[in-house]
Amino acid sequence: LVLDVFTIFTVLATLRVMSEPVKLIPEAISAVIQVSVSFDRLNNFLLDDELKIDEIERSGLEKSGTAVDIQAGNFSWDPETKIPTLQNINLEIKRGQKVAVCGPVGAGKSSVLHAVLGEMPKVSGTVKVFGSIAYVSQSSWIQSGTIRDNILYGKPMDTTRYNAAIKACALDKDIDGFGHGDLTEIGQRGLNLSGGQKQRIQLARAVYADADVYLLDDPFSAVDAHTAGVLFHKCVEDSLREKTVVLVTHQVEFLSKVDQILVMEAGRITQLGNYDELLTMGTAFQQLVNAHNDAVTVLPLASNESLRDLRKGCRDREIGNIEKHEEEIATTDITGVQLTQEEETETGYVGLKPFLDYFRVSQGWFLLWSSVLGQVGFVVFQAASTYWLAYGIGIPKLTATMLIGVYSIISTLSAGFVYTRAVTAAHLGLKASKAFFSGFTNAVFKAPMLFFDSTPVGRILTRASSDVNVLDFDIPFAFIFVVAPAVELIAAIFVMTYVTWQVIIIALLALAATKVVQDYYLASARELIRINGTTKAPVMNYAAETSLGVVTIRAFGTVERFFKNYLNLVDADAVLFFMSNAAMEWVILRIETLQNVTLFTCALLLILIPKGYMAPGLVGLSLSYALTFTQTQVFLTRWYCTLSNSIISVERIKQYMSIPAEPPAVVDDSRPPSSWPTNGTIYLQDLKIRYRPNAPMVLKGISCTFREGTRVGVVGRTGSGKSTLISALFRLVEPASGCILIDGIDISKIGLKDLRTKLSIIPQEPTLFRGCIRTNLDPLGVYSDDEIWKALDKCQLKTTISNLPNKLDSSVSDEGENWSVGQRQLFCLGRVLLKRNKILVLDEATASIDSATDAIIQRIIREEFAECTVITVAHRVPTVIDSDMVILLSITSLGS
Repeated sequence: LVLDVFTIFTVLATLRVMSEPVKLIPEAISAVIQVSVSFDRLNNFLLDDELKIDEIERSGLEKSGTAVDIQAGNFSWDPETKIPTLQNINLEIKRGQKVAVCGPVGAGKSSVLHAVLGEMPKVSGTVKVFGSIAYVSQSSWIQSGTIRDNILYGKPMDTTRYNAAIKACALDKDIDGFGHGDLTEIGQRGLNLSGGQKQRIQLARAVYADADVYLLDDPFSAVDAHTAGVLFHKCVEDSLREKTVVLVTHQVEFLSKVDQILVMEAGRITQLGNYDELLTMGTAFQQLVNAHNDAVTVLPLASNESLRDLRKGCRDREIGNIEKHEEEIATTDITGVQLTQEEETETGYVGLKPFLDYFRVSQGWFLLWSSVLGQVGFVVFQAASTYWLAYGIGIPKLTATMLIGVYSIISTLSAGFVYTRAVTAAHLGLKASKAFFSGFTNAVFKAPMLFFDSTPVGRILTRASSDVNVLDFDIPFAFIFVVAPAVELIAAIFVMTYVTWQVIIIALLALAATKVVQDYYLASARELIRINGTTKAPVMNYAAETSLGVVTIRAFGTVERFFKNYLNLVDADAVLFFMSNAAMEWVILRIETLQNVTLFTCALLLILIPKGYMAPGLVGLSLSYALTFTQTQVFLTRWYCTLSNSIISVERIKQYMSIPAEPPAVVDDSRPPSSWPTNGTIYLQDLKIRYRPNAPMVLKGISCTFREGTRVGVVGRTGSGKSTLISALFRLVEPASGCILIDGIDISKIGLKDLRTKLSIIPQEPTLFRGCIRTNLDPLGVYSDDEIWKALDKCQLKTTISNLPNKLDSSVSDEGENWSVGQRQLFCLGRVLLKRNKILVLDEATASIDSATDAIIQRIIREEFAECTVITVAHRVPTVIDSDMVILLSITSLGS
């Protein structure tokens, strides 16, 4: 083989052109692996069990007058278990009948409704439903949007029917109290509404739907007794008088007004008949009624008058001066300002700030310069090795071995530099990802409750997923793919200019034109990417929201509409992605054209040079660089534009890194004693609370004392500020003025961890986490199994759990979906019984529990927390009747 200029530079030019595609091979392999993993996950999801739609027969109204017919029905949530959840269900409901379903916690009441809806796998038997269905779930399902959207639920507006539905569900006063009326934005999952308001909006949605069969799953549990009475009369007896209604309820007082009562126990229908028939039969139904009558030792709750009588009748209580304050309605709404604001985005060119933020937050300046120097070293040695070939080929005495040997040594040195560049760039990316992720998660976890109330979860999730993903993978590599071709471009211009200096004029003009085209493109691309950042959150929100309300959506038969809305949101997101790719191709096409001019000029000048004027090796060297010039410029432009677009993720994450934080977890200077609180005395001093600056006061100057070891009842109509009082105790909202003292210590002066670990709460909406029973009762693993079993025994769950094959290791799905709402509240009670804090708060804790279980729980709380201060927020007056003190919160006044 003869080593001459033609051979060497033809091979070199070919290798340089090949180097670009070869660089992409590792990326392609990585992408193929990721695609393979994604396909497997999608495949597993698509092959999962699906709901069998044909298990129940749905048809129009029948002349025979039957609305629901179940014959020999056996149903099971887990088809693999031997004993079905519901056994031998025989039920025929005539059109227009009102049927109540009652029974203890976990008896299978909600499961009967799911069986009618076809949501529960059928083992055997037949289910027939005649006519359209409207369903109200036990845990309220509210969509983000306005109150009106939630009630209309995709149906056209009929003002008369709409107003009638609002009045029937006692929502008229609530809507008048909101700044925007029925156009008030509801936060994610109805966060800015009370439990009762959410339940009544659900009920209004069902009433407005004007269906034939109504399935109501404990719709009165979240409202006070007076409102429950109004709802039953106006809604069930009046608005739905000609409809078929199946009502699951714990409120025994309504049972005498229905046509048929179904008593459930352990998944079976134990009794069926009307109120009088069942009373004469005795047994289970008699026990339910007796439990209720034992609990109701007060006069009937017809109005707030009875609550005033209750204040007089409460035993063992000193009545101080009852102060009355004018109090505004408890809403977290400001006139003119909605709770959920449009997502903030930067506009226009924000300069180098996001780039500087990236290096400032990660403190990666050293790695940045190491990476740049590594690339410079690589290009310098690469140029030196090709220059050596061009120079050495002209020395006649030089052997081929010597020529290639020196070339190999210089190339190896350049490889060392490229390795340094790769390692430092990867470390820079890792360091930046860690810094941003920890900063972002710290900020979100320390954010106050208002942030979560006004920020849809999709916005947080898109930053935590797609934006962090861009930060992890795209930015560090985009950065290195910008530095590398930029240095190579400078080297190419230098080499070409060294051989034919005239090229510099054309090259600089072409680069200037490239910059103009690039900036023109970036102005649009930047905004496209920013808008794309805000279109992902609605897709995630909608998916999360619909998966929670899937039973309601299928019951109302609106699957098609939801699917269409979802596709519209996906299209809105995908169209921006398509546009940004199209814009990228637009800019690449123009830059290729401009840089081809430089290549053409260089080649033309090399041809026009007189023979012998320039060493052939240098001509070959110049041409080999010129041939890759366009490719390098296009590569640089593509990655510079990608980097400019990706850096917007830094902008978006940085927005959430500067959320104002909650007060500190621990204040070292004012830590309470470890035994605090020893007594549990709570003193409220002129407590005023508003949810946001300029918002109306929710609590307006409450002053009272909860003495140590007393039981304090907090009652009042829905939306009167009962839950706000509890939020203030846990410092979820900070007082606008006034203070709360526990055993003489101002709680606003101590750390949140010190405060919250000393208080126990059973919340209105019970919270369980994915895992097992043991981790839900004892998240920190500090109690023995024996202690856990004792707590389960006290909260009436021992029998249920000991019958499960895995006992304490039995699974709990997301949010405890595989347990009934009543059982979830009992789990929360078990958690509290284990902790044994001096102060216990019950926030509507027994709303979803039958009267008999409620009475047992109240007895356990009395015995176990005899020396503790117990604050009970309740709708049912029997729950607070034996309190030592009752606070009545009213929309217009406060009595204590």
